[in-house]
Amino acid sequence: MVYCRSGGDAMRGMTISRAAGACCGSLSREGFEDKELGSVVIDSRAVQPGDLFVAYAGEKADGHDYISAAFARGAACCLAQRVPEGETGPVILVPDVQDALEAICTEYRRSLRIPVIGITGSVGKTSAKEMIAAVLSSRFSVLKTDKNLNNQIGVPMTVSRIAPEHQAAVIEMGISDFGEMSRLAQIARPTMAVFTVIGHAHLEFLHDQDGVLEAKTEMLDYMPEDSFAIVNGDDVRLRALKCRQKKLSFGLSEGCDLRAEEIRPQGFFTRCRAVYGGRSIALSIPAFGRHMVYAALAGVAVGILMGLSDEEIARGVAAYETVGRRGAVLETGYLTLIDDSYNANPDSVACGIDSLAALSGRKVCILGDMLEMGEREKELHFEAGRYARERGIALVLTCGPLAREISRGAEDIGRHFETMEELTAALPALIRKGDRVYVKASRGMHFERAAEALKELK
Repeated sequence: MVYCRSGGDAMRGMTISRAAGACCGSLSREGFEDKELGSVVIDSRAVQPGDLFVAYAGEKADGHDYISAAFARGAACCLAQRVPEGETGPVILVPDVQDALEAICTEYRRSLRIPVIGITGSVGKTSAKEMIAAVLSSRFSVLKTDKNLNNQIGVPMTVSRIAPEHQAAVIEMGISDFGEMSRLAQIARPTMAVFTVIGHAHLEFLHDQDGVLEAKTEMLDYMPEDSFAIVNGDDVRLRALKCRQKKLSFGLSEGCDLRAEEIRPQGFFTRCRAVYGGRSIALSIPAFGRHMVYAALAGVAVGILMGLSDEEIARGVAAYETVGRRGAVLETGYLTLIDDSYNANPDSVACGIDSLAALSGRKVCILGDMLEMGEREKELHFEAGRYARERGIALVLTCGPLAREISRGAEDIGRHFETMEELTAALPALIRKGDRVYVKASRGMHFERAAEALKELK
């Protein structure tokens, strides 16, 4: 069984006094020191009895204003930088709640004796996370990162939710700058690392792909020598990676330890065979796109190292479910919508175009800005449009200041719109019955609006 949320006794043995000691905090009142904490929660509306509510002061809301609400819902304790006037519940006072949260969850992780699989990469982290969790859940009780909680808040929250019933944890770890992975890995302390792809994400901060590799592989500094680094062997940088851990490569090329063979797309499923040593496992992947073969191979690799049988691995892969707007396929009766609007970078856009190109029928891309691309942003957007044209896409519709370059690269098949309202208004005239339509953009562009408009076409 796979778990995303655990409350109540999640942080078994983590008392209020132990938490306060771990983060060098001071308790606002006595008498609660021996009370055990549940999971970490940052939204007072999600508090369950026994949880630790962390009062973050954000741009839109200050968690300190919701401390009373958290206690009303049963919070055992709050972690905060100040105590609201008149508050009588136990509060751990600290100078910085982020540093304190990391310290508490680092301390809790030290008490755990279960496998922790850390997943990172420029593309495919969430798909790999979901696939690995699906495979492991065919035998084990698994906790996985909920939704996209993969950052400096999400990783400690996930660690806090590891409860006594869990036999493995699958933790997605996303970063955008140097040093961030070190902080996450110090908390999660993975016993196994999975690296999906070293691509063009966050180049505004990481400069180039060598910088991406350097930042992502900070994880290895916090892993023991007898642990495994599972890497995409078709990625030139990961293939050449030198590390003190054991290394297992997966991919499509001959040199990979674990290889996919006999890949056969069948509509929105993909069938293949995973070959590792003398083992050959027939897989049916219930997801759109050739790139999902890599996610399946990551799941197979972890399953093999965790001692699963071929039958358990195949059953886990077949149980995979797409999350949110990450390649979700919908047959509307008028068109086929591939909603991949959750996020975008050049590598994931190219993967999506490749997968779309493999389908029958008239193919249309609706593409928006790819953010945080650094100095090469215009060039990378232009190349995306050119690639769509080269792969036989019939029409490329774009919106966004950078996406104008996509349209330029697409030449005669490109059409740019200044606003989302203009784009959605033009869809009835541009989209034909039976079209395969792929929607992709960075999260901040809100291209889910285009996806929703497509669902209404008749």
